[in-house]
Amino acid sequence: MQIQFESRYDVSVVIISGSVDSQTAEALLAELIAHVDAGHLQLVADLGGVDYTSSAGLRALLSTVKATRRGGGDLRLSRPTPNVLKVLELSGFTSIMKLYDEVDAAVASFGPATA
Repeated sequence: MQIQFESRYDVSVVIISGSVDSQTAEALLAELIAHVDAGHLQLVADLGGVDYTSSAGLRALLSTVKATRRGGGDLRLSRPTPNVLKVLELSGFTSIMKLYDEVDAAVASFGPATA
């Protein structure tokens, strides 16, 4: 699994690729929470490169969305692959988190950008 952060105005895009499973979810969660703790409360997870996620990956996303919302922000998901979308739907995550087909739409959903 690889994780990259990209800033788009006040929104941080987290580009995740590979498999998010019991072996990698803890590292993902640690990076996401460190980013939130640094004050980045508006996050978009780009899941276009994620080929698989387990329940451990879902827990990492859930913990992160809770942390962002406690601070007044949110975590939004974009570009889930068909396999990942199916897991999100079956687990009920599509009713907890907002999903977008494109990263730009997810970033724009936070409102007007401030440079």
